[in-house]
Amino acid sequence: MLAILQNWREFAVPVGILLSAAAAALIAHYVLFRIFQRISRTFAFVPEGAITKRTYRPTRWLLLVVAIRFALPIQPLPERLAGTLAHLIGLLLIGLICWLLITIVYLLEDCVVAGFKVEEKDNLRARKIHTQLRVIKRLAIVIVIVLALGTMLMTFPRVRQLGAAILASAGIVGIVIGLAAQRTIGTFIAGLQIALTQPIRVDDVVIVENEWGRIEEITLTYVVVKIWDLRRLIVPITYFIEKPFQNWTRVTADILGTVYIYVDHTVPFDAVREQLQKILNGCDLWDKKVCVLQVTNTTERTVELRALMSAADASNAWALRCHVREKLVEFVQKNYPHALPRIRAEFDKQKS
Repeated sequence: MLAILQNWREFAVPVGILLSAAAAALIAHYVLFRIFQRISRTFAFVPEGAITKRTYRPTRWLLLVVAIRFALPIQPLPERLAGTLAHLIGLLLIGLICWLLITIVYLLEDCVVAGFKVEEKDNLRARKIHTQLRVIKRLAIVIVIVLALGTMLMTFPRVRQLGAAILASAGIVGIVIGLAAQRTIGTFIAGLQIALTQPIRVDDVVIVENEWGRIEEITLTYVVVKIWDLRRLIVPITYFIEKPFQNWTRVTADILGTVYIYVDHTVPFDAVREQLQKILNGCDLWDKKVCVLQVTNTTERTVELRALMSAADASNAWALRCHVREKLVEFVQKNYPHALPRIRAEFDKQKS
């Protein structure tokens, strides 16, 4: 009976210590997040519930593993088993810290995004911040993962012993890797250059490969352009460093739109000019900055009229151009049908 009681105590005491450590960790986690929630309410830039959403799970597991790590030396375990468990717990701690750091990166992204919304009309600064943030976020996550993997590998004695040999041949290996990954490194540097100099930003209106679209996503290696018909054009990041392209929203989003119509030489220009002004005055798409009608070319058959108008952005400019083109053609058809393009011919009747 005494032997059974002693065995039961030997089993119950370690389990009780571990359960007590886990309970203390959960209580500390609960109190910690209650404090975080109160503090976050005092800062307007922190979205409601963002801290809990991003860091709740990794923090809970991290505190549990830390509590078990401190409770482990108290356990009456064999030295070899205790060393193995300590090593495994150390690896787990490194992985959990890596997870927590990545969630903190996402939390910082949520805080910045909440203050700079791309959906607003004047979103130039927001697009600039979003572009830098996405590239920096991916870079930070890669660095955290690489450091975590390197730290895990360094916990193995055999890997540490190979360190001297690896460092001795680092020069040769570095040259070989540099030559093999030259294009990859160039692409990576181009991504950083895009993030810093920002020839393009998220939601910029661009013309790439004769396609009109908006910048939807920027990564370290490629850019996704959302074309007007909802297709996606995937372009290498180096394209925007090496080749020319059009950026319609580089400084401001406002843009000039043009409409060309071709009429007969007999058309009254002043009447068409007045009608253009009336059309634009009655259209909400016009930003009331530019309204010009010019004769830009003449041929033996027609006169080329160019209507120039301004709009707040490229989408409004396109819709405005279509509207003006339709209304001007209707105006000429209704009021000056003789001024529509036509071919003149003269017949010379010779008497036989």
